[in-house]
Amino acid sequence: MQVHLTTLGCRLNEAELERWATGFMLKGHIITQQAEQADVVIINTCAVTQDAVRKSRQLIRRTHRNNPTAKLVISGCYSSLNKALADEIEGIDLIVPNHDKGNLVELTVDELNMPTMPSAATAPGETSLFKRGRQRAFIKIQDGCRYRCTYCIVTIARGSERSRSIKDIIDEINHLTSQGIHEAVLTGVHVGGYGSDINCDLYELIKAILSETDLPRLRLASVEPWDLPDRFFELFSNQRLMPHMHLPLQSGSDSVLKRMSRRCKTADFKRLIDTARKEVPDFNVTTDVIVGFPGETEKEWQESIEFIRLTEFSHIHIFSYSKREGTKAAGLPNQVSKVEKKKRSVQLHQLAAEMKKSYLEKHINREFPILWEGNSITDKTECTRYFGYTPNFIRAQIDVNPDETLTNKILPVRITSVHSNGKNILSKLIP
Repeated sequence: MQVHLTTLGCRLNEAELERWATGFMLKGHIITQQAEQADVVIINTCAVTQDAVRKSRQLIRRTHRNNPTAKLVISGCYSSLNKALADEIEGIDLIVPNHDKGNLVELTVDELNMPTMPSAATAPGETSLFKRGRQRAFIKIQDGCRYRCTYCIVTIARGSERSRSIKDIIDEINHLTSQGIHEAVLTGVHVGGYGSDINCDLYELIKAILSETDLPRLRLASVEPWDLPDRFFELFSNQRLMPHMHLPLQSGSDSVLKRMSRRCKTADFKRLIDTARKEVPDFNVTTDVIVGFPGETEKEWQESIEFIRLTEFSHIHIFSYSKREGTKAAGLPNQVSKVEKKKRSVQLHQLAAEMKKSYLEKHINREFPILWEGNSITDKTECTRYFGYTPNFIRAQIDVNPDETLTNKILPVRITSVHSNGKNILSKLIP
């Protein structure tokens, strides 16, 4: 049977999709990128914001409308928080809550009576990652979080921390590497807390991956700026560990961070980043910021803006706070008006764009190895345009002759300029 998998939300959702795709292939099924042609569609939903909830509902309805004969399987945070989902939206055949995600393939096969071919009989084709048009693998190393930030619904939907064993993670990476994957991203709900339940930590995991696999490039997804093991940044002396971390700040005001129940004050955050930049050449820090958290005064907002300016992030994911029922923050007094949140968001977007442009310009005329991922034919020339990332996670693009194939290759380039959009760098291959 043909199976289509799609997701909304975080890199963790993407990592889960990859494991499910592999599981279905091992049972003899075919992974397709065309939802309209699929016999079974798996949707991994998100509930991090009310907008994510809305998009999850729209995706479920649209999928059923466009392919009403397909069996529809729903999982993820939205479906786990909404027990009445199947009664509210037509066309759902199976809901797999988050605590059963590890068994989604088996549950789907059993509940939907999907035929199964023994894995030994399946033809050894390319990895499901390539079949889904991806080159980077997202590796789920843990799930859940033991902390309770007041705005976060994900910790409620995902539950307590559960870490995978180092051996299991290394086996998965070695399998993907043998099939041609050059880069993997470690992801989870609380990546920095990896191993808290199995008597190890993130330092041990990364050290083991670098010594027991041949993976050329290893990255970290979002990591909370606490619980990082001692000597953590020493790991980056191995150039296979890419010099970039996404460290969520959420606010540059300590009083707002306290209302958020964040465990890292601004001084601690700045000290962490200063250490990283001192010890790791070209280290790049990106972050998340929530605008208009309940009770955020103009004074607190200005404190946040000044701290962000001082820290000089290369990229900021900006979220205007939206009330999320079920969280403590939803009941806090002095909710900030939509008008004020929009005004502050515009201000932060402008600052973020200035910092990004300044950061990108520092890379002009420098050389970097880039893993080239996607490609497209340009409209105005006969060239093929490829996109990829430098080790420190700057998005690069390059135009080459149509007979040159760069996909999934790591090739050195020289940075020539910053794109007019202010988001990408332009490059040329080094002969």
